[in-house]
Amino acid sequence: MTCRRLFTGLRASKSISWKQTGSLQKTLASTFEISGTALHSGALSTVKLFPAKAGEGRFFVRERTRIPASIDFVTETTLCTTLCREGTRVRTVEHLLSALEAVGVDNCRIEIVGADEVPILDGSSRKWVEAIEQVGLSVAKDHDGNSTYKMAPYLLEPIHVTKSDSFLVAFPSPKVYITYGINFPQVPVISSQWLSLASMDKSFYAEQIASSRTFCIYEEVERLLVAGLIQGGSAENAIVCSASKGWLNPPLRFDDEPCRHKVLDLVGDLSLFAQAGSQGVPVAHIVAYKLALPRPLLKQSDLS
Repeated sequence: MTCRRLFTGLRASKSISWKQTGSLQKTLASTFEISGTALHSGALSTVKLFPAKAGEGRFFVRERTRIPASIDFVTETTLCTTLCREGTRVRTVEHLLSALEAVGVDNCRIEIVGADEVPILDGSSRKWVEAIEQVGLSVAKDHDGNSTYKMAPYLLEPIHVTKSDSFLVAFPSPKVYITYGINFPQVPVISSQWLSLASMDKSFYAEQIASSRTFCIYEEVERLLVAGLIQGGSAENAIVCSASKGWLNPPLRFDDEPCRHKVLDLVGDLSLFAQAGSQGVPVAHIVAYKLALPRPLLKQSDLS
């Protein structure tokens, strides 16, 4: 995971300074839950989100095990982001964490019942954002009833990580900027796409990023099905592209929806840098290119 290598570099260096954002830490104003199909097992999963105390941060609870949404507990990122503690794991957490980070839910208890996965829903983070907006946010209080200022990691000097022809570079900046590039020369309808975002506030995320769905290459699906994965994948939770036939389940929500979805995933992965209710995404200009392959989601029977 390129993001994990970046976090390792940040923690090992003096290139980050934690500063107050001027805002108080927030949590959910009420509880809500969403159920749906788990991507890899195909089983039903229910996620219940609760308000949490200031300083607790975001954390999952499964089978009585508390798993912080932290880079320290990441164990797998090939097909989804997986967190694990003491043998208990939660998978496919990136879309939910992306929504929580972007909308400003700094502290949250997340209970998972049923499958050990966050449900894939429609392949985007839109339903999570809508549910959060419906219950609203409130100022988080600690166990003594006090509020706490939110901190953010500010980048002080450039840093970069590379792997083959993929890279992630970050430059000091007074605000969060994200530039992302993808390249699929074998799939002409996707080909090369670049997206540069001059704003990443919650309204922009909700309108321009949250509804972008994960995408898959149709010709790559069979090997994953043989491996017993993506049993819950369908044309209802991904946009599907064939190298020879183009998009198989249009229309797209954006012309560059694949690239926008990679930004969504990046925000979710970067949120794992958060500590004790702080912001996870570094205040920097982040430039990423080909960080990972798309996460295939489709059963071939859905389009036969």
